[in-house]
Amino acid sequence: MKVIAIIPARYASTRFPGKPLADLGGVKVINRVVAQVKKAGIEAIVATDSTDIMDCVLGAGGSAVLTRDNHKSGTDRIKEAADKICTDADIIINVQGDEPFIRPGQIRQLAEIFERYPDTDIATLAKRFDPALGIDALCSPNLVKVTFSDNMDALYFSRSVIPYVRGVAREDWLKECTFHTHLGIYAYRREVLGEVTRLPQSSLEKAESLEQLRWLQAGYRIKVGVTDFDTVGIDTPEDLADAERFLGNHPEFRL
Repeated sequence: MKVIAIIPARYASTRFPGKPLADLGGVKVINRVVAQVKKAGIEAIVATDSTDIMDCVLGAGGSAVLTRDNHKSGTDRIKEAADKICTDADIIINVQGDEPFIRPGQIRQLAEIFERYPDTDIATLAKRFDPALGIDALCSPNLVKVTFSDNMDALYFSRSVIPYVRGVAREDWLKECTFHTHLGIYAYRREVLGEVTRLPQSSLEKAESLEQLRWLQAGYRIKVGVTDFDTVGIDTPEDLADAERFLGNHPEFRL
């Protein structure tokens, strides 16, 4: 199978405008993402609505394509970029442009899911929730939870805690059940990417504000791979400061 990664990176983030161009350890955030993908041995292409971001990527020796500025999701932006470059890739991986600490092994793991499970339409990653973080962290609606079958098919994604542990006090849930949180990295078969971008919003997606529920509700098979590593996204300037500290403690991410 031929695999490529397309990295959506828009300039006008509500909470952190221009964050792909923020400096992190002397390297722009977007160029760090590109570097991590390349470590996996996979071609990386940035899809952006900003000439400044495109010039930054090209200036660092990367590849980029300019896309419209009115896309509602990163998935839509990726589809436009895939069409523009006329890719013949079998699998397209969506790596978020604000994930400078994505691990090469996680990217390869996504691609390998399609080889292990040939009936996969879309693949994504989850991580076992660390009970040491506490029940309040698990219950945060900003932390998306996922349940999946024994065959690793996603059953549901939710901002609520799933599963609900009946007959057990809330403070004891972490002792009685294993929970998994969702990491927002996806891989699609090329033809499936085209199909899901034509779907209307679904009722479950509207309720939870989770795009992947649109695909699940439409009947697409989403396979889940379990990783031991979390990702460290950057949504705010405060997150950037945290990322600087993380970088200082993890030399494997230094470029």
